[in-house]
Amino acid sequence: MSRARADEEEYWHSSKFRAFTFDDEDDELSQLKESKRAVNSLRDIVDDDDDDLERVSWSGEPVGSISWSIKETASSSTSSLEGRDSSLQKGSSSYVAALPKQVSSYSLSNLFKGRNKLPSFQSLSDALSDTGVKSYAPELRRPKAEYKDYSNDWSPKDTVRRMQRGKVCSLERFRSLQDKLVLLDEAVAGHDGNVITAVLIFLKRTLRREILFRELEVRQVALCHLIHFLKETGEQKMLVDLLRFLDRTEEVALSQYREHLNIQDVEKKREFLKGCIGLPFSAEDTSHIQDHYTLLERQIIIEANDRHLETAGQAEVFRKYPRKASILNMPLVTTLFYSCFYHYTEAEGTFSSPINLKKTFKIPDKQYVLTALAARAKLRAWDDVDALFTTKNWLGYTKKKAPIGFHRVVEVLQRNNAPVQVLQEYVRLVEDVETRLNLATKYKCHDVAIETYRDLKDRIQLTAYKCKVERGSAEEEKINSILNNAQIRWKN
Repeated sequence: MSRARADEEEYWHSSKFRAFTFDDEDDELSQLKESKRAVNSLRDIVDDDDDDLERVSWSGEPVGSISWSIKETASSSTSSLEGRDSSLQKGSSSYVAALPKQVSSYSLSNLFKGRNKLPSFQSLSDALSDTGVKSYAPELRRPKAEYKDYSNDWSPKDTVRRMQRGKVCSLERFRSLQDKLVLLDEAVAGHDGNVITAVLIFLKRTLRREILFRELEVRQVALCHLIHFLKETGEQKMLVDLLRFLDRTEEVALSQYREHLNIQDVEKKREFLKGCIGLPFSAEDTSHIQDHYTLLERQIIIEANDRHLETAGQAEVFRKYPRKASILNMPLVTTLFYSCFYHYTEAEGTFSSPINLKKTFKIPDKQYVLTALAARAKLRAWDDVDALFTTKNWLGYTKKKAPIGFHRVVEVLQRNNAPVQVLQEYVRLVEDVETRLNLATKYKCHDVAIETYRDLKDRIQLTAYKCKVERGSAEEEKINSILNNAQIRWKN
């Protein structure tokens, strides 16, 4: 009974709530401060005897060992994932409830030494921001330097350097003429053609032509870049204005002459070329412009006549070899080949005569002979080929002469499938013995090879060549006859 009464009095006199006191040692803030002091004191002790102490984890394993590192990483990853899962499930809960519950896997020595900063450790701010809405993947941010690409505080030198590295830089901030010229000078000093061209395009767009031309006149490197750029882009009007400002009259004339390439109608092109003759060209260029105009004028006449003959069917050569293309706007050599192919026998007085073309345009003999040979060999007109190389002296004797060399004549004839008899005739005319033998062997001109070895009195080579002819052929009999001739004094 007395025991029950004592318990009852203790119950009524005791309470879990206590009055406020300034020296309350159970206060949470005081406890936190005392804990901090204890940790700092222990840290000093550990720092003094760092070499004498062996650091162990809660499991008793030495800190820094392989097994300890594996367990530390595994426990940290597990605790981090558990914390994230719990935060996702409590989507609408408070931030404090969303904090991951980490299992204490840090060693005592690491805690005292301040080495608890593993990849899975989260600060209070990180834990508060780690809500269920946040993605597991880390946020990839651009480097801070990238945000300065579109800044307006770059100097001309820095702008040029960034352009050389391929960075995007706005040039609009350079508004004054002085800033633009400094930018151009920095680009030229950088020796980068792409940067120079980019700056010139900016200046061409933002400056008047007179100012731009005046400033470029004293900057030859930039001037050359701009001229090349205008030629490549086909801006003929600005190019002509620039050349006139620089007083380059011949370049102005050539630039205007280049515009004929854009004219498709032949009549308009002829009139344009006629107007170009009076431009201030040099003497040599003036003659070329005159020849161009004359050639186009003659091509127009030849084309009109041949189209009429081809349509009417009056000429046999057009029926047998129909034209595949028009002669208009063709080069001079192509026009000469056309005339040698379709109008070889015409009189010199006609516009389409090959001889007339040769004299009018002063075509060299080698060029004329080579072109005429190719045209007549294609038609297999071997008599015309023979007449092309036959000349007469003042005594009336005929002689074959080729300004291009007979070895080239043989090559052209062989490409056009000339008969062996025709090839042998011109192979014999090759002066160099070694070249003649090579051509005779290559194109199977056996008679020429046999006669050459006979003239050289080379019995060994003639005997060896006997193996290259067919047995029982006329060539083999000829070789045997020469080898059995006792009047020949062989060298070997």
